[in-house]
Amino acid sequence: MKYVIIHGDGMADWPCEELNGRTPLEAAHKPTMDLIAARGSLGLVATIPPGMPSGSDVGTMTMLGYDPARYHTGRAPIEAASMGIELGPADVVFRMNLVSLKPDESGAPLMDDFTSGHITSAESAQIVSDLQRRLSSDEIQFFNGVSYRHLMVWRGGVTGTRLTPPHDITGRAITDYLPSGEGSERLQSIMEQAAAVLRDHPVNRDRRAAGKPQANAIWLWGQGKRPAVPTLKARFAVNGAVISAVDLVNGLGRLAGLEVITVPGATGYLDTDYAAKGRYGLEALKHRDFLLIHIEAPDEAGHMGRPDLKTEAIERIDELILKPLLRELPLMDDFRLLLMPDHATPCKLKTHSNEPVPFAMLDRTALESQRSIARRYIESDAANSGIRLEEGYRLIDALFADGRLN
Repeated sequence: MKYVIIHGDGMADWPCEELNGRTPLEAAHKPTMDLIAARGSLGLVATIPPGMPSGSDVGTMTMLGYDPARYHTGRAPIEAASMGIELGPADVVFRMNLVSLKPDESGAPLMDDFTSGHITSAESAQIVSDLQRRLSSDEIQFFNGVSYRHLMVWRGGVTGTRLTPPHDITGRAITDYLPSGEGSERLQSIMEQAAAVLRDHPVNRDRRAAGKPQANAIWLWGQGKRPAVPTLKARFAVNGAVISAVDLVNGLGRLAGLEVITVPGATGYLDTDYAAKGRYGLEALKHRDFLLIHIEAPDEAGHMGRPDLKTEAIERIDELILKPLLRELPLMDDFRLLLMPDHATPCKLKTHSNEPVPFAMLDRTALESQRSIARRYIESDAANSGIRLEEGYRLIDALFADGRLN
């Protein structure tokens, strides 16, 4: 038996004026997703427990069957697991974005771009290396990641500081969102020192000359200590793998005991090689029982406020990943496939929201039966299905058991 999760990050949305009142899922031409919804099970699943942040760390943890209220310690520790960073029991790790700030009309700094114009990994490596060289100590270390996404470790640090994700405050003055509470003075001091390093950094001089956003600040958030979760093999007796270009998802995969498969051309952005992810996924399933394929592109489009680009990303997932999978999986073995996002990323908000999201599940028997219901993989049809899972982390039980949801 083969088990597959297709994780379309942030696919769910709200009606968009640019799409004549439709969501990107409604506007997209996606016959394979709609086939899964018509012949399989369709419903809504709550991926973000009440009171928890509506991020991919929480949503993907739910998707993999872990109750975030029990296991979630922060976003950054998950990414640290992906990067192989050793954490002691008292160490606290922070996500460190390289961000672009600019003054507003009053001169106060505002969050202009939480990605620094999607700074390249080569550029950011130079910046993080200089931060480590100039600001690190026995307590504080900086670790290079990908593009704008990096980590800072505070050995023996504190976890109670109130921090805000930078993608939640795009276009807003940062004054009200600076670190506050326990440990805030130390963190603000580090951010100020980093700004001094970045102010005339060679990378920023080059980007300024090229008319690109500068990485003129760091932003710390998503802190936590090392989590401990049981592996999927221990829980369900499956050997599995994960395909993602994002440290967060790869980190959760490692914690779950999955092998991380690197796909050339997988970028984590709209230009990712969708077809390559599909090919590598099919190859991985020849030797494994379980596969999670994560595609970040819809979420990126949501943060950009671009429903047209989100629609395009959904169509490419359908054509280049799902279509080949549903063609080849029946030739391999019996299978069960789950399609879902980790959360919604409404283009109107340009950040995440916490409402339940649509999921669809299909197995070989349902695919070959030819029986179908007149419905599509869209938010409204999922809401009208009558199936709604409030404890989203239990959905994986249906995937690995018999597929029954009620």
